[in-house]
Amino acid sequence: MVSLAGSQILSHKQTPCAPRRPGHSMRTIRSALLHPDSPPGPSSRPRAAAAADEGDSDIENLTDSVIDFRLSELAATAGPAHPAAVAKSSSANAAATEMLELSRDFSDYSSFNSDISGELERLAAAAATLRSDAPDLAAVDLNDLESMDLSADAAPLDRVEPFVLACVQALGPDAAPDARRAAAARIRLLAKHRSDIRELVGVSGAIPALVPLLRSTDPVAQENAVTALLNLSLEERNRSAITAAGAIKPLVYALRTGTASAKQNAACALLSLSGIEENRATIGACGAIAPLVALLSAGSTRGKKDALTTLYRLCSARRNKERAVSAGAVVPLVHLIGERGTGTSEKAMVVLASLASIAEGRDAVVEAGGIPALVETIEDGPAREKEFAVVALLQLCSECSSNCALLVREGAIPPLVALSQSGSARAKHKSETLLGYLREQRQGGGGCRAGPGGAATSMAR
Repeated sequence: MVSLAGSQILSHKQTPCAPRRPGHSMRTIRSALLHPDSPPGPSSRPRAAAAADEGDSDIENLTDSVIDFRLSELAATAGPAHPAAVAKSSSANAAATEMLELSRDFSDYSSFNSDISGELERLAAAAATLRSDAPDLAAVDLNDLESMDLSADAAPLDRVEPFVLACVQALGPDAAPDARRAAAARIRLLAKHRSDIRELVGVSGAIPALVPLLRSTDPVAQENAVTALLNLSLEERNRSAITAAGAIKPLVYALRTGTASAKQNAACALLSLSGIEENRATIGACGAIAPLVALLSAGSTRGKKDALTTLYRLCSARRNKERAVSAGAVVPLVHLIGERGTGTSEKAMVVLASLASIAEGRDAVVEAGGIPALVETIEDGPAREKEFAVVALLQLCSECSSNCALLVREGAIPPLVALSQSGSARAKHKSETLLGYLREQRQGGGGCRAGPGGAATSMAR
C-alpha cells in the first residue's frame, strides 16, 4: 500500500512506487482478467496491441464487475471439500495466487485501498486448505473395514468417505482383478446397513465401476458386484443411477450364469429396480423372465421367494405375463402350491392369479392341474392360503364357464360354503362371489361369462 502519512494524497505522477514488472501494466492486468487463458508477459502483447488498435476505450472502461466475476469463480472452486473438487484444487490455488499478485499491483498504482487483496488472500488460503484436507487415499488401508464398527456413532460419513473413494479407485479398469474383486466386496459391506452410506457410495462413482464386474468370469467378483448393487438399490435415489449405468442387462446375465447366491441377489436387485415402473418392460425385454422361472424350480427356498416376488412385480405388464406363460412358469407355480409352510405357496398362488388374467394363462393353469391343487388348499390348507386359493379360483372362473364346470366336478362347493361362513372377511366375500357364479351356472344362467379362456358349456346336473 502507498503510505498516506503526508497531509495530502500524492498525484499519480508524484507517487513513489516500485518498478513495474514486465507484462504487468494496467492494460495487461485488465486484459489478463478478460482473457485468463493468456499469461501476462510478452506472449500477451499481440492481443493487447490488437485490442488497442480496435480502440482503447473498451479495455479502459473495465470495471470491478470483471474482478468480482473472477472472485466468484475462485469462491466456487474453494467450496467444501468434495472428491470432484479435489482434482481441481492445484489449478484453483495457482489461479488464486496469480490474482493475489495482480491485486497487489493494483494497490501499488492506486492512492486508495480496496478489500480485494484481503479477499484474494482468503480465497488463496481456502484453496490451499482444500488441497491439504483432501483424503490421502494412499494412506487408506481397506483391510481396516473388516473390523470397523460401521454404526453411525462410531463411523461418521467423514470417516467412511476415504474408504469409499479408495474402493472406487480400486475398481478402476486398470486395477488388478484381485483388487477389483476385493473392492466390490467392501462396497457390498459398506452399503449393507446404512442409508447415508448408500447415498455416499452412490454419488462417488462406484455404480458405473461395479457394472462391468456383473459379466466377470470370476464368480466371486460377479457375486460381490451383484450384491453390492442390490444393497445400493435399497436407497431409492440410487435406482435411477443404476438404471442409467446400464446395469439391467448385465444383472440378467448374472441371473442366468452366476452362483446360487448371485442368482437370487440378482433377482432381488431386479425387483428393486422394477420399483421404477418404466423398468418393468425393459427387464422383461432383456430376458429376465426365463431365468426367474428357472429359479422357481432349481433355487433355494429363499431364491424361489425372490423369484416369485420379482415375477409378480414384472407381470403387472401384460407382455411379461405372456413371456412368463411361454417360459413355462405355470407348471412350477402349481407345484409350489403344495409346498406348505414355507411361504412359497401363498406367493405362487398370487402369481397364478395374475397369469390367469390372460386367456393363455388360464388355459395353462387348467392344463397343469391348477384347479384341483387350489381346491385341495381350500379344503385343508392354512387359513391364509385358503384366502389366496379362492382369489386365484375366482380369477380362473370369472370369465370362463368351462372352468366353473371343472371346479364343481372337483368338489369345490362344500369347502367354499365352509369358507364363506368361517373365513376372514375377504375370504368370505370372495367365496360368496364364486359360489354365486357356480349357482347361476347350475341354474342355466350366465354367471360364468364365456371368455377367451374357453367356450360356454352346460353344467351336468
